[in-house]
Amino acid sequence: MQPDHRPAPGGATVWIVEDNPEYRATVQELVEFADGLSAPHGFGSGEALFEFLNHHFAPDVMLVDIGLPGMNGIEIVRRMHRLAPETRLVMLTIHEDNDLIFEAVCAGACGYLLKTAMPEAILQAVREALQGGAPMTPQIARRVLNLFTQVRAPAWDYDLTDRERDVLRELIEGKTKKQMGKTLFLSEHTVDTHLRSIYMKLHVHSRTEAVVKAIKEKLVDLSDAPS
Repeated sequence: MQPDHRPAPGGATVWIVEDNPEYRATVQELVEFADGLSAPHGFGSGEALFEFLNHHFAPDVMLVDIGLPGMNGIEIVRRMHRLAPETRLVMLTIHEDNDLIFEAVCAGACGYLLKTAMPEAILQAVREALQGGAPMTPQIARRVLNLFTQVRAPAWDYDLTDRERDVLRELIEGKTKKQMGKTLFLSEHTVDTHLRSIYMKLHVHSRTEAVVKAIKEKLVDLSDAPS
């Protein structure tokens, strides 16, 4: 399999995995006409996707439906997160189910949007994912936060500094590096340095893994998290 990621010369690439051909074509066309984005490939199943990945580089962003025939969207995200961790994975689905949201985020999805979202919201989600954010509607973001805060796990310190906890809290809130720097009065380079240190101390390799671990083990105080 060809799991590597290589930036496209014509802008960021977006693939869609969706079994409804009309909806898939609509989203592809929407992305294709957006500045700086291209949607060269769409797939009706996870099996077709991974067969294609045997001979092609992974995209920058992938929109994945959950309710697919055969391999479901959560399994696709789990496998993609392992094979191409730099690809940003956004669930695009009709489901607003707590269990599915929880599973998708734990599997490695960085965002979760309903198919009823307006076209502008879908494009905004793609761009936010490219910037390292976590695109979700406020309602779903609150559900995710509530789901993880209900999980009970022993809290470990991991020797995080106060500043690293500040950055970790911003990470949980879905902020981009630029937004973190503005809120915490840090340069993006300094934010990067803190993120590398956080990943090393938590023994994780991605934003999603860090967020899941931080919330499950209550590494930061979320009492002031936005509603």
